[in-house]
Amino acid sequence: MIRDDFKDFKIIDISSLRKTKFINKYSLTQIIYGDGANDLGFINPQILKSNWYKQEIKNPPLTFCISTYNNLNYLKLAVDSVRKNSHFKNAPFIIHAENCTDGTNKWLQENHLKYNLEYYIDKNDIPVGIGGGMNFCADRVNTEYIMFLHSDFYVTKNWDKKLLEVFDKYPKEKMWVCSHRIEPNMFDSPQRPGTVIVPKDIFGAYHNDFNSEHFEEWAQEFTQSNDFEIPKGEGVSGLIRKKDWDKIGGNDPLFAPASWEDMDLFLRMLQNNFKFVLTSKSVVWHFGARGSHRLEENNGQSSDRQRKSEQINQQKWLGKWKSFPTFNEYGMINGIQ
Repeated sequence: MIRDDFKDFKIIDISSLRKTKFINKYSLTQIIYGDGANDLGFINPQILKSNWYKQEIKNPPLTFCISTYNNLNYLKLAVDSVRKNSHFKNAPFIIHAENCTDGTNKWLQENHLKYNLEYYIDKNDIPVGIGGGMNFCADRVNTEYIMFLHSDFYVTKNWDKKLLEVFDKYPKEKMWVCSHRIEPNMFDSPQRPGTVIVPKDIFGAYHNDFNSEHFEEWAQEFTQSNDFEIPKGEGVSGLIRKKDWDKIGGNDPLFAPASWEDMDLFLRMLQNNFKFVLTSKSVVWHFGARGSHRLEENNGQSSDRQRKSEQINQQKWLGKWKSFPTFNEYGMINGIQ
């Protein structure tokens, strides 16, 4: 039975109107509405869908979160793509900008109303990094879900909705659900499950030569032609329930400002029976480590901060876990040696 405002309903056995527990015995069970037995009518499914859609958009279930450091040219693309291509275009959007000196702070101040952004300008003598920034954003989320992404991403149509649909598919699971990535070959890397690595000239490799229209067309064809899931966490974009993020404790500050924090997070999730799903139905472009390796500032090489962090945090990992990680056939951490 449907309430007039469409906010609640229950299914009844139309064939007999018995007051017993409903059992779906029939292939054509329908939803009906009305005030009584003499006022029953079949509801137009388009009316029902339209009203639920309006409620969904009015009260989005997720919050977008980005933590950024001196990555303005790519941040602009990321923010614009989220507001243009997301299903939940008006969902809350939190940005944490740490120690930025490239104009990010001014841009956020001048554009937060245009993009409906909740932004925080943070200055720390000891940087918390992207992982700490994710924690910072998550602490301010009031929706059921958190959608993490990086400032060097470009998202495609309905990327957020397709990730949310995975939760509908596995409603009782604690999960980390992420998008399929496409990225330019910046490191002469081999292909890996969940990421398609393409030559730099296919879609462009930098903020000033990226062909977003061409990529969006390709991504639409990719999602229409593919329907698969990989049991893997590929960093972000990552969707998780807020309560599950809080319970697992987020990123460990031990690994600030960069490197090894995602493997540490995923290992703790595995130990707490999380399910990992990477879906082909959600596609994002990843410019390739612009937020951490700083390629354009270092002649195509990783930044000193990144290289030092990788070395230092490897030792921190060993101090915490006592052994190196092991990986499965998908390149996903599955334990320690």
